[in-house]
Amino acid sequence: MFLVKKMKAIDINHSVSGKVVSIQSVSPKPFLKWAGGKTQLLPYIDGIISSYFHGREFVYIEPFVGSGALLFWVVGKYKPKRVVINDINSDLINVYEVVKNDVENLILILREFEEQYHKLEGEPDKKKEFYYSKRQLFNRRNSDKITQAALFIFLNKTCYNGLYRVNRNNEFNVPIGRYSKPKICDELNLLNASRALKDVIILNNDFEKTLEYACNETLFYFDPPYRPLSKTSNFNSYSYNEFDDYQQKRLAKFCERIDSLGYKWILSNSDPKNINADDDFFDTLYSNFHIKRIRAKRFINSKGNKRGEINELLITNIKDVKKDEKTLPVIETI
Repeated sequence: MFLVKKMKAIDINHSVSGKVVSIQSVSPKPFLKWAGGKTQLLPYIDGIISSYFHGREFVYIEPFVGSGALLFWVVGKYKPKRVVINDINSDLINVYEVVKNDVENLILILREFEEQYHKLEGEPDKKKEFYYSKRQLFNRRNSDKITQAALFIFLNKTCYNGLYRVNRNNEFNVPIGRYSKPKICDELNLLNASRALKDVIILNNDFEKTLEYACNETLFYFDPPYRPLSKTSNFNSYSYNEFDDYQQKRLAKFCERIDSLGYKWILSNSDPKNINADDDFFDTLYSNFHIKRIRAKRFINSKGNKRGEINELLITNIKDVKKDEKTLPVIETI
């Protein structure tokens, strides 16, 4: 366990690679790697949001925040009057809270992790020993919140494919990745992310609990654990509480409820028709709403010959969404 000491406030003019950069001039980006991150979906999601909310103030609620790709982009472009993020994964939410409230001490620990890990380059056995010792420490969950957040980020940056997966005992079990000197402490981005999170409400609860924060003009963006396309492609175990078909149906009912209350929402998920053309699971659940299929490039499969373009779903209750699929961009997901 680290003894956390209060460091002096980091100057707004911050040195990065020998250059002084104002943290106020740089937009934050996700500080975590995340399977299924939505960075490449932004152009189309932007079209949906702007078709309804252009020039209008709104509350933004993200019940499954993940890496926050949409969060930071929406905050930067649309500047909502209130932002609420949530996730059932308490380890993930602890990271957001620490980045928001104690980023300077977090940076101190991450600097040390990065320095120690990079010194082991060229010594694979010692590198593995270091990684698995940090994984074991993380799984004990008896460190202070700042150290626990630093362990989360370290594992995220050094594990295989940036996956977050736990077993039924809530133990992180992703093996070490094959990275040479990965960027573990992205100091400038963490500082900017902390500023962006300053007024954000951060929750650690079931997705339905976010409804109480909606008012007047509100947009929900749902990025739940994707329904696996096959038994071997299940990467959604980021919580020991499995998000199965029952939970997917409960989410669909929740979308119907918030639609009846006049709130707007967008939802992304996998398309089961990639595997079975007769699988109408989501088409049936969301038959009363707008369902779009977008060609996406998937790189997460461990077998190279099974990576390539597939369909992903974007579903919304916002009308006037363009229907010409030829205009939709080909996107890439991690």
